[in-house]
Amino acid sequence: MDSLVSTQWLADEMGASDLRIVDATAFLPEHGRNPLMEYEACHIPGAVFMDLSELVDEKSPVPNTLPSPEKFASRMQALGLGDGSRIVIYDDSPVKTATRAWFMLTMFGAQNVALLDGGIAKWKAEGRKCAQGREKLRERHFTVWSDDSNVRSKDDVLANLSTGTAQMIDARGAGRFTGDVPETNPALASGHIPGARNLPYSSLFGPDGTWKSPEAIRAAFEAAGIDLERPLISSCGSGMTANVLIFAAHLIGKDDVALYDGSWSEWGMDPATPKAKGAA
Repeated sequence: MDSLVSTQWLADEMGASDLRIVDATAFLPEHGRNPLMEYEACHIPGAVFMDLSELVDEKSPVPNTLPSPEKFASRMQALGLGDGSRIVIYDDSPVKTATRAWFMLTMFGAQNVALLDGGIAKWKAEGRKCAQGREKLRERHFTVWSDDSNVRSKDDVLANLSTGTAQMIDARGAGRFTGDVPETNPALASGHIPGARNLPYSSLFGPDGTWKSPEAIRAAFEAAGIDLERPLISSCGSGMTANVLIFAAHLIGKDDVALYDGSWSEWGMDPATPKAKGAA
C-alpha cells in the first residue's frame, strides 16, 4: 500500500479483512466545529473515529504534545487498529489533521499506514456513500512501541541554533511567520525561530484538496529556500500542521525530518527563547 491512496483505490479495497479506515478530523477552537458530531453525521463506511484531542500528554503544559506509547497503544487497541492492519486515514479539517495521525501511528509502530488523498471531501464530491452513527470494531492487539528519533524538544532546537545541523521549517502562514499577523493567543510572542524557512502548509494542495505532485512539492520546498540535502526540523503553531510538511517530505522520499512537537506554542511562550521577525 502506498503512503497516499486515492478514493477509487479505497472503494475497491472496501471490505478487505485487514483494512482499517480512520477518521482523524480535528479542529482548532476558532473553527467552531465539532469533529465527533460531523463524523456521526457522515463518515466513510467502516471508519472509526480517532479523537486526536485525547491522544496527548495531559501532564504537559504545552497543547497537543505526544502521548506516551502505552496510552497510544491502548487507544488504538480500543479502536480495533491492531498489529498487521492496513490503516487508511482521512480528515475533513482545514489544518489537515490526518497527517498528525499518520505521524503518531508510524512513530508508535504501525507498519502500513496511508492517507486518503482529498479526504472525505473528495469522497463526497464523487457521490460515494456515507454512513451515520459510530462504528465499533473488535479490539485488536497493538504492540506498545515507540521510535522518537524524529521528535525534537525545545532544548534540541536551541542546540541546533548553534550547530546548524538541521534546517528549521515552519508550516504557518506567512503573516504569522513574519510577525505581521499577531498570534490568536495574546500570551505568545510573534515571529519565528531564527533561521527558519517558511513553507505554508496550505500551499502543498491543489484546488480540490488533493496533494500536489511530488515534482510540485519538491519545487515548493526549494522555492522556500529549504535545503533538502540537510536534515529538517518541522514546526508550526501547536504541533499540528508541522506534520503536513513532514508528510509532504515523505512523499518526495525525504524522511530525515523531525517534529518540534512544542512548536510556537512552547517557543513563543518562553521569554528566554530568541525570536526573529520578517521574511527569512
